[in-house]
Amino acid sequence: MISEQQFQAELNIIITNAIREDVGDGDHSSLACIPADATGRAKLLVKDNGLLAGVEFAKQVFHYVDPTLEIEVFIQDGTPVKYGDVAFHVSGSSQSILKAERLVLNAMQRMSAIATKTKKYVDILEGTGTKVLDTRKTTPGIRALEKWAVKIGGGENHRFALYDMIMLKDNHIDFAGGITPAITKTHDYLKANNLDLKIIVEARDLNEVREIISNPGIHRILLDNFDYDQTLEAVALIGNYCQTESSGGINEQTMRHYAECGVNYISSGALTHSIYNMDLSLKAF
Repeated sequence: MISEQQFQAELNIIITNAIREDVGDGDHSSLACIPADATGRAKLLVKDNGLLAGVEFAKQVFHYVDPTLEIEVFIQDGTPVKYGDVAFHVSGSSQSILKAERLVLNAMQRMSAIATKTKKYVDILEGTGTKVLDTRKTTPGIRALEKWAVKIGGGENHRFALYDMIMLKDNHIDFAGGITPAITKTHDYLKANNLDLKIIVEARDLNEVREIISNPGIHRILLDNFDYDQTLEAVALIGNYCQTESSGGINEQTMRHYAECGVNYISSGALTHSIYNMDLSLKAF
């Protein structure tokens, strides 16, 4: 996985680009009618039920726009919220608050929705020992926010991107000429380039599981679109050889059954690509 320093660098890029995109050469609505020295306060009002996420990111946005803005937090990330709750107050330059408003709301609404859905999945799997993973099926440009929200909701992050883990999926395997050639070439590549990356290999059936475990140095096997019986058999075949992950068409109704088959992880793209934003508002008072 990427380091905290790398992750913060991604957040900085998101903030810089989002403010560039939204503000451009100036927030002319505010500049036109609000004096430069005017000050005010606003509150982050929750208008929905769920798990709050993005408070810490909001603080970074406000301070990027104007380091003199003051934020008083009442509800921390990862806290259940209900309609009418107030997460924080922000005070200082009125122009600065308005400049940051849309990025703060867009990010927090999406992050809170992802965290809420993740928490629901985590609760479904409670007691099984199976952990929830996200995927790379994220919104381009804001992956760091969405993966942060998964963590806030109690899930775990899969690889961040193509560069921090090897994942040999069906197309890699087919293009490489099969499972064993793909794995062999991968080991050779890592050695030649002095890279220390974990290797995950996707299996489409039990025969592919058998071939994968005949090779050394695999961190995890991804069981793609296996049914319950196939998953049980695959977990038994793999034993302690490596970690196991189920993926593909798994939903809230089926995920606990897959967990009870003994897999270490269940990954779900739905955590980030199929959510409805939580309703939040930033209101002057």
